Amino acid sequence: MRPHTGLRPYLVTALLARLAGEGMAVAVVMLAMHRTGSAAQGAFVLTAWMAPHVLAAPLTGALAERARNPRLFHLCALGGMAAGIAVLAAITGRAPLPVVLAVAALGGGCGPVATGGLSGLVARLVPEGTDRDRAYALDAATYNAVSVAGPALVSVIAALASPAPAVVLLAVSAAGAAVTAAALPYGRADTGGSGDGSAAPGPESRRTLRADLGAGLAAVWRVRELRAVTAATSLAFVGIGGLTTTAVLLADDRGRPDAGGVLMTALALGALTGSLAVARWLRSFPARRLVPLCLTGAGLGLAAAAAAPSFTAQAALFAVAGVFEGPLLSATLRIRADHSPPGVRAQVFTIGAGLKISAAACGSALAGAAAGLPPQLLLLGIAALQFAAAGLHRLLRPRPRPAGKPAARAGAPARGQRTSG
Repeated sequence: MRPHTGLRPYLVTALLARLAGEGMAVAVVMLAMHRTGSAAQGAFVLTAWMAPHVLAAPLTGALAERARNPRLFHLCALGGMAAGIAVLAAITGRAPLPVVLAVAALGGGCGPVATGGLSGLVARLVPEGTDRDRAYALDAATYNAVSVAGPALVSVIAALASPAPAVVLLAVSAAGAAVTAAALPYGRADTGGSGDGSAAPGPESRRTLRADLGAGLAAVWRVRELRAVTAATSLAFVGIGGLTTTAVLLADDRGRPDAGGVLMTALALGALTGSLAVARWLRSFPARRLVPLCLTGAGLGLAAAAAAPSFTAQAALFAVAGVFEGPLLSATLRIRADHSPPGVRAQVFTIGAGLKISAAACGSALAGAAAGLPPQLLLLGIAALQFAAAGLHRLLRPRPRPAGKPAARAGAPARGQRTSG
């Protein structure tokens, strides 16, 4: 199979942008601790960095859809992210806290471009079919790769020098993503679920920004495949958001208080393995069947880890759970691409990513509030949320059509179905 010309530079762009975003979760806290002696300011700055994702996600998607020059849009958005990180490297712990928080909020507002915004470009770079399914599996692998590499890279540089150079390197990574994004081929029009490039611009291209924002939210709610996968993954991420705290508590319970990162690294490595396996062997497996299967598998792995007799066994079972987490992300991306109505694909991607980040933040807060409970009980609760998410997806997704029965339109054509121009 000859690779599509835009896929490789896209993957480089995604890796660079997401490395910066993932590394910030560790680097900004370490930088504040280094300069002030307290991690409190770092926690506030990180909150200011993440909070705008929820509000900025629909706006980012709408602006991406409306941009007459998508190359310039992505250059400016990723450049803004790089500038925000660079300024934070200079002023965190030195400037008044309100100023630092304002800069973090502005830089973080560009964050949805690095996540759902970039994933929405895959359908413009790779035609529909197994090639696109493979591309989304590789795109999911970039998330998993940076979840391992980002914190590790920041920690190594901070240990060799200080946290400030680590933050500067993240700014350079985001700037590199802006440069490579400007070089991507943006020639394919976004045709939503049809994927054939035949849709001509219609009246929707002249809608107001407010109408576009409403169209994206309406698509996520009205298209049953989108509603099912968004609701299920958001519920699952309430649990995933509390997993880092739970991992630290589990390690401490085993007498290894500094080994919580080992469990999360095992999860990330398993997810990377699962994503690459989908890209290699399972790219034609139906995404709608993969979602509940992966949620159930992740839940089983985490539930087994709660009952594991040793820390080593727990780490291995975290990796097993991760093997299911990786394909879940690639299946989610495929469903968003296949079922997004024309003109709102970027919004569907950014809204979905923003909701998952919000759900994870809620899960993190819940885990902190319940930190006094036995960590095994917390982990069982997280596993139960994965099972509940699998059941929710089965409940909400459309039922398969009987053979020979025509499909009813629900805002987007079914997978493989073509629409006229």
